[in-house]
This record gives sequence, C-alpha cells and structure tokens, in this order.
Amino acid sequence: MSGRNVFLVAYDVRDSKRLRRTHKTLGDYGDALQFSVFQCAMSASEKELLLGELSEIIHHKEDRILIVDLGPQQGCGSRAIQVLGNQELPPDAGPVVI
Repeated sequence: MSGRNVFLVAYDVRDSKRLRRTHKTLGDYGDALQFSVFQCAMSASEKELLLGELSEIIHHKEDRILIVDLGPQQGCGSRAIQVLGNQELPPDAGPVVI
C-alpha cells in the first residue's frame, strides 16, 4: 500500500482504564466519529505503529479492535462514510504528520 488510506477504526474495550488509553491513542491518529469509532488517514507505516500501540494497551482475550480499510485518501476513502442523523463529520484536512 502506497500513500495514505482512510481507515475506520472501532473498538470494544471492557476495562475503563484501557478504554481511555485506547481512545486517547486513536485520537493521536485520527478523528472521533462516535465515542468508539474513529476515522484515520494513515500510511502503511503509521498503521503498523498504531497497531503496535493498541496491541500493548488492550487485553487480547477481552477486548476487540476492528479496522476497516476504506481506500485511498485521495480517492473515495474520505467519502465512503454515510451518516444518518447528525451529519457532523471531521473535515477532510488532508495529510497529517505524526
């Protein structure tokens, strides 16, 4: 994968301390769409860094993180999410250097 893709990241974390750490970590990589759902535009190396950080936070037998690749940031990836109800989504700010 070259360039940046948009990922939908959702999580189900059972412990409140791990939940807060997961939310904070994902906030460093993307924008919250809902409390446990983030939209992250990442390169392959950024995704690997995120996976490493999350892997150290979660309890692998109790928690779950779901990552869905929505495609290239410059393609349809940034427009692949449809919202019913409050339409407020984070703006497409372009690349972010982490």
